[in-house]
Amino acid sequence: MKNLLFLVLISVCWAEPHPGNSSLEHERIIHIQENGPRLLVVAEQAKIFSHRGGNVTLPCKFYHEHRSTAGSGTHKIRVKWTKLTSDYLKEVDVFVAMGHHRKSYGNYQGRVFLRESSENDASLIITNIILEDYGRYKCEVIEGLEDDTAVVALNLEGVVFPYSPRLGRYNLNFHEAQRACLDQDSVIASFDQLYDAWRSGLDWCNAGWLSDGSVQYPITKPREPCGGKNTVPGVRNYGFWDKDKSRYDVFCFTSNFNGRFYYLIHPTKLTYDEAVQACLKDGAQIAKVGQLFAAWKLLGYDRCDAGWLADGSVRYPISRPRKRCSPNEAAVRFVGFPDKKHKLYGVYCFRAYN
Repeated sequence: MKNLLFLVLISVCWAEPHPGNSSLEHERIIHIQENGPRLLVVAEQAKIFSHRGGNVTLPCKFYHEHRSTAGSGTHKIRVKWTKLTSDYLKEVDVFVAMGHHRKSYGNYQGRVFLRESSENDASLIITNIILEDYGRYKCEVIEGLEDDTAVVALNLEGVVFPYSPRLGRYNLNFHEAQRACLDQDSVIASFDQLYDAWRSGLDWCNAGWLSDGSVQYPITKPREPCGGKNTVPGVRNYGFWDKDKSRYDVFCFTSNFNGRFYYLIHPTKLTYDEAVQACLKDGAQIAKVGQLFAAWKLLGYDRCDAGWLADGSVRYPISRPRKRCSPNEAAVRFVGFPDKKHKLYGVYCFRAYN
Protein backbone atom coordinates (compact mmCIF):
# COMPACT_ATOMS: atom_id res chain seq x y z
CA MET A 1 0.00 0.00 0.00
CA LYS A 2 2.84 2.37 0.85
CA ASN A 3 4.47 1.69 -2.52
CA LEU A 4 1.23 2.45 -4.33
CA LEU A 5 0.79 5.75 -2.43
CA PHE A 6 4.37 6.73 -3.24
CA LEU A 7 3.84 6.16 -6.97
CA VAL A 8 0.62 8.17 -6.95
CA LEU A 9 2.34 11.11 -5.28
CA ILE A 10 5.16 11.07 -7.88
CA SER A 11 2.71 10.95 -10.79
CA VAL A 12 0.96 14.18 -9.75
CA CYS A 13 3.87 16.17 -8.30
CA TRP A 14 5.89 18.85 -10.18
CA ALA A 15 9.05 20.44 -8.77
CA GLU A 16 8.79 24.03 -7.52
CA PRO A 17 11.52 26.72 -7.75
CA HIS A 18 14.16 26.52 -5.04
CA PRO A 19 13.35 29.35 -2.58
CA GLY A 20 16.93 30.03 -1.67
CA ASN A 21 18.42 30.43 -5.14
CA SER A 22 16.88 32.79 -7.69
CA SER A 23 19.14 31.40 -10.47
CA LEU A 24 17.06 28.22 -10.37
CA GLU A 25 13.81 30.12 -10.79
CA HIS A 26 13.12 28.71 -14.26
CA GLU A 27 14.52 25.21 -13.71
CA ARG A 28 12.18 22.27 -13.40
CA ILE A 29 12.60 18.58 -12.88
CA ILE A 30 11.39 16.78 -16.00
CA HIS A 31 8.04 15.08 -15.50
CA ILE A 32 7.95 11.83 -17.44
CA GLN A 33 4.62 10.92 -19.01
CA GLU A 34 4.43 7.31 -20.13
CA ASN A 35 1.64 8.14 -22.55
CA GLY A 36 3.03 11.53 -23.59
CA PRO A 37 4.16 12.69 -27.05
CA ARG A 38 6.65 10.38 -28.80
CA LEU A 39 8.60 11.42 -31.87
CA LEU A 40 8.57 8.95 -34.75
CA VAL A 41 10.79 9.19 -37.85
CA VAL A 42 9.73 7.17 -40.88
CA ALA A 43 11.27 6.48 -44.31
CA GLU A 44 8.48 5.65 -46.77
CA GLN A 45 10.96 3.67 -48.90
CA ALA A 46 13.96 1.79 -47.51
CA LYS A 47 15.79 1.70 -50.85
CA ILE A 48 16.03 4.31 -53.61
CA PHE A 49 17.52 3.77 -57.09
CA SER A 50 19.25 6.38 -59.24
CA HIS A 51 22.29 6.85 -61.47
CA ARG A 52 25.39 9.01 -61.73
CA GLY A 53 24.55 12.57 -62.75
CA GLY A 54 20.92 12.27 -61.70
CA ASN A 55 18.91 13.81 -58.86
CA VAL A 56 17.23 11.83 -56.09
CA THR A 57 15.07 12.36 -52.99
CA LEU A 58 15.77 10.28 -49.88
CA PRO A 59 12.39 10.12 -48.07
CA CYS A 60 12.07 10.98 -44.37
CA LYS A 61 9.09 12.29 -42.37
CA PHE A 62 8.50 12.75 -38.65
CA TYR A 63 5.33 12.43 -36.57
CA HIS A 64 4.18 12.47 -32.98
CA GLU A 65 2.24 9.50 -31.68
CA HIS A 66 0.01 11.56 -29.38
CA ARG A 67 -0.15 14.88 -31.15
CA SER A 68 -1.81 15.78 -34.43
CA THR A 69 0.63 18.53 -35.39
CA ALA A 70 4.19 17.96 -36.60
CA GLY A 71 5.87 19.92 -33.82
CA SER A 72 5.06 21.07 -30.31
CA GLY A 73 5.89 24.69 -30.99
CA THR A 74 8.10 24.84 -27.88
CA HIS A 75 11.29 23.34 -29.40
CA LYS A 76 13.02 23.90 -32.69
CA ILE A 77 13.23 20.84 -34.90
CA ARG A 78 16.78 19.75 -35.76
CA VAL A 79 17.25 17.55 -38.82
CA LYS A 80 20.56 15.81 -39.40
CA TRP A 81 21.52 13.55 -42.32
CA THR A 82 24.63 11.38 -42.14
CA LYS A 83 26.07 8.64 -44.34
CA LEU A 84 26.94 5.30 -42.76
CA THR A 85 30.33 3.87 -43.70
CA SER A 86 30.49 0.38 -45.19
CA ASP A 87 31.78 -1.07 -41.89
CA TYR A 88 29.24 0.93 -39.81
CA LEU A 89 32.03 2.09 -37.49
CA LYS A 90 31.43 5.80 -38.08
CA GLU A 91 29.16 8.27 -39.80
CA VAL A 92 29.97 11.00 -42.32
CA ASP A 93 28.14 14.32 -41.93
CA VAL A 94 26.00 15.23 -44.95
CA PHE A 95 23.51 17.95 -43.97
CA VAL A 96 22.14 19.68 -40.86
CA ALA A 97 19.13 22.03 -40.58
CA MET A 98 17.67 23.85 -37.58
CA GLY A 99 15.26 26.72 -38.00
CA HIS A 100 16.59 28.92 -40.80
CA HIS A 101 20.13 27.57 -40.45
CA ARG A 102 21.40 25.11 -43.07
CA LYS A 103 24.80 23.46 -43.48
CA SER A 104 26.13 20.82 -45.87
CA TYR A 105 29.48 19.07 -45.65
CA GLY A 106 32.34 17.81 -47.81
CA ASN A 107 31.56 16.98 -51.43
CA TYR A 108 27.84 17.34 -50.64
CA GLN A 109 28.18 21.12 -50.39
CA GLY A 110 25.88 22.83 -52.88
CA ARG A 111 24.26 19.49 -53.85
CA VAL A 112 21.93 18.70 -50.92
CA PHE A 113 18.71 20.37 -49.75
CA LEU A 114 15.65 19.56 -47.67
CA ARG A 115 12.48 19.02 -49.69
CA GLU A 116 10.18 20.48 -47.00
CA SER A 117 6.96 19.76 -48.89
CA SER A 118 5.17 19.89 -45.52
CA GLU A 119 6.01 20.90 -41.97
CA ASN A 120 6.94 17.32 -41.08
CA ASP A 121 8.99 16.60 -44.22
CA ALA A 122 12.72 16.03 -43.60
CA SER A 123 13.43 14.35 -46.96
CA LEU A 124 16.85 15.06 -48.48
CA ILE A 125 17.34 15.99 -52.14
CA ILE A 126 20.73 15.08 -53.62
CA THR A 127 21.56 16.63 -57.01
CA ASN A 128 24.21 15.72 -59.58
CA ILE A 129 24.84 12.30 -58.02
CA ILE A 130 28.42 11.00 -58.03
CA LEU A 131 29.64 7.43 -57.59
CA GLU A 132 30.70 8.09 -54.01
CA ASP A 133 27.08 8.93 -53.05
CA TYR A 134 26.15 5.24 -53.12
CA GLY A 135 25.39 3.82 -49.67
CA ARG A 136 23.14 4.04 -46.62
CA TYR A 137 21.98 7.34 -45.14
CA LYS A 138 20.57 8.06 -41.69
CA CYS A 139 17.88 10.68 -41.14
CA GLU A 140 17.81 11.90 -37.53
CA VAL A 141 15.17 14.29 -36.18
CA ILE A 142 15.62 15.89 -32.75
CA GLU A 143 13.02 17.91 -30.86
CA GLY A 144 13.90 18.85 -27.30
CA LEU A 145 14.71 15.60 -25.49
CA GLU A 146 13.05 13.43 -28.10
CA ASP A 147 14.76 12.00 -31.18
CA ASP A 148 14.36 9.17 -33.65
CA THR A 149 16.08 7.94 -36.80
CA ALA A 150 15.42 6.15 -40.08
CA VAL A 151 17.83 4.67 -42.62
CA VAL A 152 17.54 4.87 -46.43
CA ALA A 153 19.78 3.06 -48.94
CA LEU A 154 20.78 4.82 -52.17
CA ASN A 155 21.58 2.33 -54.94
CA LEU A 156 23.10 3.31 -58.29
CA GLU A 157 22.58 1.64 -61.64
CA GLY A 158 25.99 0.49 -62.81
CA VAL A 159 28.44 -2.34 -63.42
CA VAL A 160 31.06 -4.13 -61.30
CA PHE A 161 34.28 -5.22 -62.98
CA PRO A 162 37.47 -6.93 -61.74
CA TYR A 163 40.68 -4.99 -62.12
CA SER A 164 44.39 -5.74 -61.81
CA PRO A 165 47.23 -3.44 -62.93
CA ARG A 166 50.02 -3.93 -65.45
CA LEU A 167 52.10 -5.53 -62.69
CA GLY A 168 49.76 -8.51 -62.76
CA ARG A 169 47.63 -10.51 -60.36
CA TYR A 170 47.55 -9.69 -56.64
CA ASN A 171 49.65 -6.53 -56.62
CA LEU A 172 47.39 -3.97 -54.90
CA ASN A 173 47.07 -3.18 -51.22
CA PHE A 174 43.72 -1.68 -50.19
CA HIS A 175 44.75 1.96 -50.67
CA GLU A 176 46.31 1.26 -54.07
CA ALA A 177 43.13 -0.60 -55.01
CA GLN A 178 41.03 2.47 -54.19
CA ARG A 179 43.28 4.67 -56.36
CA ALA A 180 43.27 2.14 -59.20
CA CYS A 181 39.47 2.25 -59.35
CA LEU A 182 39.41 6.07 -59.23
CA ASP A 183 41.95 6.20 -62.07
CA GLN A 184 39.55 4.13 -64.20
CA ASP A 185 36.47 6.33 -63.64
CA SER A 186 35.06 4.11 -60.91
CA VAL A 187 35.08 3.46 -57.17
CA ILE A 188 35.90 0.35 -55.18
CA ALA A 189 32.77 -1.84 -55.09
CA SER A 190 30.74 -2.71 -52.00
CA PHE A 191 29.77 -6.25 -51.06
CA ASP A 192 26.14 -5.55 -52.03
CA GLN A 193 27.26 -4.39 -55.49
CA LEU A 194 29.45 -7.48 -55.96
CA TYR A 195 26.63 -9.73 -54.75
CA ASP A 196 24.20 -8.18 -57.25
CA ALA A 197 26.81 -8.62 -60.00
CA TRP A 198 27.22 -12.29 -59.04
CA ARG A 199 23.46 -12.78 -59.22
CA SER A 200 23.62 -11.28 -62.72
CA GLY A 201 26.26 -13.82 -63.77
CA LEU A 202 29.66 -12.35 -62.82
CA ASP A 203 32.17 -15.19 -62.44
CA TRP A 204 35.76 -14.36 -61.50
CA CYS A 205 38.33 -16.61 -59.85
CA ASN A 206 40.73 -13.93 -58.59
CA ALA A 207 40.07 -12.48 -55.14
CA GLY A 208 39.68 -8.70 -54.91
CA TRP A 209 39.30 -5.94 -52.33
CA LEU A 210 35.87 -4.52 -51.50
CA SER A 211 35.03 -1.18 -49.89
CA ASP A 212 34.64 -2.63 -46.38
CA GLY A 213 38.22 -3.96 -46.45
CA SER A 214 37.22 -7.57 -47.08
CA VAL A 215 38.60 -9.73 -49.90
CA GLN A 216 36.08 -11.79 -51.89
CA TYR A 217 35.32 -13.22 -55.33
CA PRO A 218 32.16 -14.38 -57.20
CA ILE A 219 31.78 -17.89 -58.60
CA THR A 220 28.82 -18.97 -60.73
CA LYS A 221 30.54 -22.05 -62.22
CA PRO A 222 32.35 -24.05 -59.48
CA ARG A 223 35.62 -25.62 -60.65
CA GLU A 224 38.84 -26.98 -59.19
CA PRO A 225 41.03 -23.85 -59.28
CA CYS A 226 38.21 -21.78 -57.69
CA GLY A 227 37.26 -23.54 -54.48
CA GLY A 228 36.54 -26.94 -56.00
CA LYS A 229 34.04 -28.24 -58.55
CA ASN A 230 31.81 -29.76 -55.85
CA THR A 231 31.23 -26.50 -53.99
CA VAL A 232 28.11 -24.40 -54.42
CA PRO A 233 28.10 -21.17 -56.45
CA GLY A 234 28.38 -17.99 -54.42
CA VAL A 235 30.54 -15.07 -53.34
CA ARG A 236 33.60 -16.59 -51.65
CA ASN A 237 34.96 -14.63 -48.70
CA TYR A 238 38.65 -14.53 -47.77
CA GLY A 239 37.85 -12.33 -44.76
CA PHE A 240 39.49 -9.07 -43.70
CA TRP A 241 43.18 -8.50 -44.35
CA ASP A 242 45.87 -5.93 -43.54
CA LYS A 243 45.05 -2.93 -45.76
CA ASP A 244 48.70 -1.89 -45.99
CA LYS A 245 50.52 -5.20 -46.37
CA SER A 246 48.09 -7.63 -48.00
CA ARG A 247 47.87 -7.60 -51.80
CA TYR A 248 45.02 -8.67 -54.06
CA ASP A 249 43.11 -7.49 -57.12
CA VAL A 250 40.09 -5.18 -56.74
CA PHE A 251 36.46 -5.07 -57.80
CA CYS A 252 35.46 -1.63 -59.09
CA PHE A 253 32.03 -0.12 -59.66
CA THR A 254 31.09 2.46 -62.28
CA SER A 255 27.87 3.96 -63.58
CA ASN A 256 26.73 5.85 -66.68
CA PHE A 257 28.68 8.86 -67.87
CA ASN A 258 28.03 12.28 -69.34
CA GLY A 259 29.82 11.93 -72.64
CA ARG A 260 30.42 9.85 -75.75
CA PHE A 261 32.41 6.61 -75.77
CA TYR A 262 33.58 5.45 -79.21
CA TYR A 263 36.14 3.52 -81.23
CA LEU A 264 38.22 5.97 -83.25
CA ILE A 265 38.24 5.26 -86.95
CA HIS A 266 41.87 5.76 -88.01
CA PRO A 267 43.70 4.80 -91.22
CA THR A 268 46.41 2.87 -89.35
CA LYS A 269 46.93 0.94 -86.14
CA LEU A 270 48.69 2.87 -83.39
CA THR A 271 51.23 2.59 -80.60
CA TYR A 272 49.99 3.67 -77.17
CA ASP A 273 51.44 7.20 -77.42
CA GLU A 274 50.03 7.60 -80.93
CA ALA A 275 46.63 6.45 -79.64
CA VAL A 276 46.66 9.08 -76.89
CA GLN A 277 47.47 11.81 -79.40
CA ALA A 278 44.87 10.58 -81.90
CA CYS A 279 42.09 10.93 -79.31
CA LEU A 280 43.32 14.41 -78.33
CA LYS A 281 43.37 15.46 -81.98
CA ASP A 282 39.76 14.28 -82.24
CA GLY A 283 38.76 16.53 -79.33
CA ALA A 284 38.60 13.66 -76.81
CA GLN A 285 40.73 11.66 -74.40
CA ILE A 286 41.78 8.04 -74.47
CA ALA A 287 39.01 6.11 -72.68
CA LYS A 288 39.30 4.53 -69.25
CA VAL A 289 38.48 0.95 -68.35
CA GLY A 290 35.43 2.00 -66.33
CA GLN A 291 34.05 3.94 -69.30
CA LEU A 292 34.44 0.88 -71.51
CA PHE A 293 32.57 -1.33 -69.03
CA ALA A 294 29.80 1.26 -68.57
CA ALA A 295 29.33 1.60 -72.34
CA TRP A 296 29.24 -2.19 -72.73
CA LYS A 297 26.90 -3.00 -69.83
CA LEU A 298 24.60 0.03 -69.75
CA LEU A 299 24.51 1.05 -73.42
CA GLY A 300 25.02 -2.31 -75.11
CA TYR A 301 28.17 -1.10 -76.89
CA ASP A 302 29.58 -3.79 -79.20
CA ARG A 303 32.83 -3.67 -81.13
CA CYS A 304 35.06 -6.53 -82.26
CA ASP A 305 38.17 -4.35 -82.56
CA ALA A 306 40.82 -4.46 -79.84
CA GLY A 307 41.82 -0.97 -78.72
CA TRP A 308 44.11 0.83 -76.31
CA LEU A 309 42.75 2.23 -73.05
CA ALA A 310 44.19 4.81 -70.67
CA ASP A 311 45.85 2.30 -68.32
CA GLY A 312 47.84 0.78 -71.20
CA SER A 313 45.62 -2.28 -71.51
CA VAL A 314 43.95 -3.46 -74.71
CA ARG A 315 40.33 -4.64 -74.59
CA TYR A 316 37.13 -4.78 -76.64
CA PRO A 317 33.42 -5.03 -75.70
CA ILE A 318 31.11 -7.71 -77.09
CA SER A 319 27.37 -7.45 -76.44
CA ARG A 320 26.37 -9.84 -79.27
CA PRO A 321 28.45 -13.04 -79.08
CA ARG A 322 29.48 -14.34 -82.49
CA LYS A 323 32.22 -16.29 -84.23
CA ARG A 324 35.70 -14.81 -83.68
CA CYS A 325 34.17 -12.22 -81.28
CA SER A 326 33.55 -13.95 -77.95
CA PRO A 327 31.35 -16.73 -79.40
CA ASN A 328 30.20 -18.10 -76.04
CA GLU A 329 29.27 -15.03 -73.98
CA ALA A 330 28.78 -11.29 -73.93
CA ALA A 331 31.87 -9.86 -72.24
CA VAL A 332 34.61 -7.29 -72.26
CA ARG A 333 37.51 -9.22 -73.75
CA PHE A 334 40.95 -8.58 -72.28
CA VAL A 335 43.95 -8.79 -74.63
CA GLY A 336 46.54 -7.77 -72.05
CA PHE A 337 49.10 -5.02 -71.43
CA PRO A 338 51.13 -5.06 -74.68
CA ASP A 339 54.42 -3.25 -75.29
CA LYS A 340 53.37 0.40 -75.57
CA LYS A 341 56.15 1.37 -77.94
CA HIS A 342 55.97 -1.43 -80.47
CA LYS A 343 52.56 -3.09 -80.48
CA LEU A 344 49.89 -1.61 -82.77
CA TYR A 345 46.14 -1.49 -82.04
CA GLY A 346 43.13 0.73 -82.45
CA VAL A 347 41.98 3.06 -79.69
CA TYR A 348 38.82 3.81 -77.71
CA CYS A 349 38.18 7.49 -76.97
CA PHE A 350 35.87 9.39 -74.64
CA ARG A 351 34.52 12.89 -75.24
CA ALA A 352 32.85 14.51 -72.22
CA TYR A 353 29.76 16.64 -72.73
CA ASN A 354 29.93 20.17 -71.36
